[in-house]
Amino acid sequence: MTAAPEAPTQVVRCAFFRGRVSPGCEIAFEALLAERLVPLWRRFPGALEVRLLRPLDADAHAPPLALVLSVRYPSLAAMQEALASDIRERTREPTRELLAMFEGEVFHATFAVDEHGTVPYGLDTP
Repeated sequence: MTAAPEAPTQVVRCAFFRGRVSPGCEIAFEALLAERLVPLWRRFPGALEVRLLRPLDADAHAPPLALVLSVRYPSLAAMQEALASDIRERTREPTRELLAMFEGEVFHATFAVDEHGTVPYGLDTP
């Protein structure tokens, strides 16, 4: 008897915006995200979820992050397909415009998702 094939592991690809939005560009930066880039990112083939994470608090020694873009995919293969898609090509010009309003660097990392679900507060104790 052969074992059932494992379900593909979901992945999350994050873009970390280390630095800050250029002073005076905050409104234009947010508008470009909301009006042009997020709609494109949501159209990436296989994208299950798109999130923009903005820091509220951080450790004193943490690097300055202005934004983290998080896109969840059903598998690494699905993510790779999205990154090769024509939709990604359509993000290039608005991304250049966005980066012109940003002082710092952007780097990417991909994470395997290990779901544990959520536990209502107080119900996780014996």
